[in-house]
Amino acid sequence: MQDVTLLHGDGIGPEVIAATLKVLDAAGAQIRWHDFKAGQEAVDAGNDFLPKAMLESIAETGVCLKGPITTPIGGGFPSVNVALRKRFDLYANLRPVYNLPNVPSRFQDVDLVVVRENTEGLYSGIEHEVVPGVVESLKIASEKACRRIAHFAFEYARRHGRKRVHAIHKANIMKLTDGLFLRCAREAAQEYPDIQYGEAIVDNACMQLVMKPHQFDVLVLENLYGDILSDLCAGLVGGLGLVAGANLGEKHAIFEAVHGSAPDIAGRGVANPTAVMMAAEMLLRHIQQPEAAERLRQALLAVYRAGEHLTRDVGGTANTAEFTEAVLRALPQ
Repeated sequence: MQDVTLLHGDGIGPEVIAATLKVLDAAGAQIRWHDFKAGQEAVDAGNDFLPKAMLESIAETGVCLKGPITTPIGGGFPSVNVALRKRFDLYANLRPVYNLPNVPSRFQDVDLVVVRENTEGLYSGIEHEVVPGVVESLKIASEKACRRIAHFAFEYARRHGRKRVHAIHKANIMKLTDGLFLRCAREAAQEYPDIQYGEAIVDNACMQLVMKPHQFDVLVLENLYGDILSDLCAGLVGGLGLVAGANLGEKHAIFEAVHGSAPDIAGRGVANPTAVMMAAEMLLRHIQQPEAAERLRQALLAVYRAGEHLTRDVGGTANTAEFTEAVLRALPQ
């Protein structure tokens, strides 16, 4: 039995998490959940946006499944995601992106992995006002962070039978920060002669992805580029509702859907829980429960292949409960 911290999130978070918990239980996952609130829910309850007890739970369990949590725009508390990444040094954001059956998309047979450095760059959030009306944001790059994310990408490629790693950069303009990132990627490539290595300037990479995505396999990027391109890649396969992510460090891991909290449809019972279920599959593999993970994966694929109980965001008519029941019925025995 594995102890796992659980954040239900807000908006549609509690709905898609509840659906996922049903499927995990039926798939045979051996998990003891420790439930907590974070973000606006925690603030509304009179706590900090990152409650101490929740942080202590993640520190102890080392693993967390997180529903989407709203980040206020232009004010309010900071991003829960960014704060957790910094707190637990979750330096690698991993997003597998692949087509699901019966989901309309411009390309088929897309199979990409986006590896994003999670702790530095402009996402460090180091900003200040120079003089009234002029603000400055600092882009931070360290050799340690650049080197370890490059090695993570190549190690992932080797362990999972991937053939190519592309470093995505803007070193032609940001010669110091992105130059350091690129140098570390090149040095890491020398240690993995079995993996093909390529490079692409970030704006060109965006164009190439929407024209010929199959030329890419694993992409490694600094923080901001990774955030943007991972959403672009999700668009290649049907959107953020079909993509999961993992935030990984040396000792801790947080798994999540990469979509937002969608407050406009919260409480209506129409949210698609696919992304959270895919995140749960990644979690199960991380905690060495591959049999349950594979049952979950096969059930999801079976429901999409049948195409009879898909949610509205992917062209179906099913609500959250109907989709979940279909996944439960499709679980291999």
